[in-house]
Amino acid sequence: MFFKTFGWSFGITAVALVVAYFYGGVQALILCAILGVLEVSLSFDNAVVNARILEKMSAFWQKIFLTVGILIAVVGMRVAFPLLIVGVTANLNPVEAIQLALEKGDIHTPGSYAYLLHDAHPQIAAFGGVFLLMLFLDFMFEERELHWLSFLEKPMAFIGRLHGASMAVSLIILLAAAAMVRPGKEVDVLIAGILGMVTYMLVNGLGEMFDVDGDGDTDAQDTDAQAAKIAKKNNQGVGKAVGRAAFMLFIYLEVIDASFSFDGVIGAFAITSDPIIIALGLGLIGALFVRSLTVFLVREGTLDDYEYLDHGAHWAIGALAVILLLTISLEVNEVVTGLIGVFFIGAAFLSSIVRNKRLSAVEESKVDQLSH
Repeated sequence: MFFKTFGWSFGITAVALVVAYFYGGVQALILCAILGVLEVSLSFDNAVVNARILEKMSAFWQKIFLTVGILIAVVGMRVAFPLLIVGVTANLNPVEAIQLALEKGDIHTPGSYAYLLHDAHPQIAAFGGVFLLMLFLDFMFEERELHWLSFLEKPMAFIGRLHGASMAVSLIILLAAAAMVRPGKEVDVLIAGILGMVTYMLVNGLGEMFDVDGDGDTDAQDTDAQAAKIAKKNNQGVGKAVGRAAFMLFIYLEVIDASFSFDGVIGAFAITSDPIIIALGLGLIGALFVRSLTVFLVREGTLDDYEYLDHGAHWAIGALAVILLLTISLEVNEVVTGLIGVFFIGAAFLSSIVRNKRLSAVEESKVDQLSH
């Protein structure tokens, strides 16, 4: 199963490294490998959240995620998105933006591709940070039976009883972030953050629109309540409705996946400003490995076997959201950003093992009592 799932990832990684070597020699190969590792380390939480949504899809839509989805991730987020940001910022047409990117200007050189993208970082961080923050808060504010960090999650679930709590908290944090940004960027940060919030609400609203059961049930115990709503139709037996629901899940998944990409794309320019190396490292290597990891988690049933992984992933999302918002006015090392996600996922995994052993011991004890 492992080699079947990750075979393409290893193969394309080898091809990407060879291309990087012929493109820019040993230095380009090393930078490409570093970016691949950076993307994977930043995206453990992404893989867990994606897996919980992807497991609601058929094998066909899982293949779409690995084909069309990877094109969106590589071409859209790792290539087109930075070009779009630079084009809008510098008032350049697409051809001029590509030409500027290929000049490989230094991040500290005014007018260079890397400089312009770095200058737009506050808006990008505000949009992605608020989007991910609302995803985290909606999970933590939901009532559920299972808690990992109970001393934090139970009070948060109580706060979640207040209608619109996630929006109110997100707005307060966004205002605080905008207040710390350098003069002249405050309005841009506020607008970008509000757009991130609106985008999240629109995606969730589309999910509710396709909740064809219409029963208003919000007690799903999944990692993402909204994804559960969208997927509820899958047992109704009506092909068209199932197709619609699956398509909306795919859109929802791609929007979340794109939001996770912001930190990696911005962080990459601290390592290199070469768009070819970034596309090879972040896109072909990193994004494909994250997708393979997502599929592996689904096919192995890992999330059901280790139930705290959902919680660990969302705490990692919350930490990433806070870090993104902090980087609006502060410098945060990419190593910290990468390791914090690994820390939460690792801690949740170990806690799940302990829980499983405890439950197994209880079951064995019950069997022994019955046998006697």
